[in-house]
Amino acid sequence: MDTFIQQIINGLVLGSMYALIALGYTMVYGVLNLINFAHGDVLMIGAMVGLSIVNLLNLFAPDLPGMVKLLIAIAGTIPVCMLVNIIIERVAYRRLRNAPRLAPLITAIGVSILLKTFAMMIWGRSPISFPQVLSSEPIEIGGAVISPTQATLLVMATVAMFGLVLLVEKTKLGRAMRATAENPRVAGLMGVDTNKVVVATFGIGAALAAIAGVMWGANYSSAQFAMGFVPGLKAFSAAVLGGIGNIYGAMVGGIILGLIESFGAGYIGDLTDGMFGSNYQDIFAFIVLIIVLTVRPSGIMGERVADRA
Repeated sequence: MDTFIQQIINGLVLGSMYALIALGYTMVYGVLNLINFAHGDVLMIGAMVGLSIVNLLNLFAPDLPGMVKLLIAIAGTIPVCMLVNIIIERVAYRRLRNAPRLAPLITAIGVSILLKTFAMMIWGRSPISFPQVLSSEPIEIGGAVISPTQATLLVMATVAMFGLVLLVEKTKLGRAMRATAENPRVAGLMGVDTNKVVVATFGIGAALAAIAGVMWGANYSSAQFAMGFVPGLKAFSAAVLGGIGNIYGAMVGGIILGLIESFGAGYIGDLTDGMFGSNYQDIFAFIVLIIVLTVRPSGIMGERVADRA
């Protein structure tokens, strides 16, 4: 039972990070029908900027509480990631909205390579140790343990996702985003500035990726220029699993993917004497993804919709 609870905790921690990143993919796809494959590298920028801010705080304000340092790092990282993503939209994607779908895809791959290269030039090629800002004393829950960093991650992810739902469902911007996702031409005729909506969508997605990036670095105590590829790929898979274009689907898909990886590495790894342990945890997630998409191509919470005119 202790192992079961531990795997649930591990899965929720991992799934929460996947969900935060997946929301960026699904929001952009919902509004533009475009996959921003550079989104994983926005997470990487968030982790590297957050690491730099924490190092500066440790140098100039070492007596600040660890939680304050973490919150300052996140607060400083969010506008940087938002600016990066907005520039990407303005320079790389805006002129390609009506282009064949292959053009934005190739552009996104090119942007991803550029971001990696710039990060490598600024922070170097080698992995950098992320300073430990919170206590390492584990918290016991029903025989299982969770670190203060993981507990903080769960709280922040929950607050961020709940805040996004409120924004989309209850605010004027949220209504404009839903209208643009439904039909951008009609939304424009009704007075919605679709360009501003698209910019806001990229900015909000980047803010969520910034939170995930800082917490990813803090949780794994490391960051490097190529770290965004695997989380980005997993998060995209989570968005597709849940139903890309659906924000609730992105959240559900992220949590499910995290739980699958955790239980797969924990239980199947033990049954096979480690042959399919943590080193092969990706296998379990993608097997389930393939099965779900074979049975329901639109994803768990996705709906079949007609192509835009």
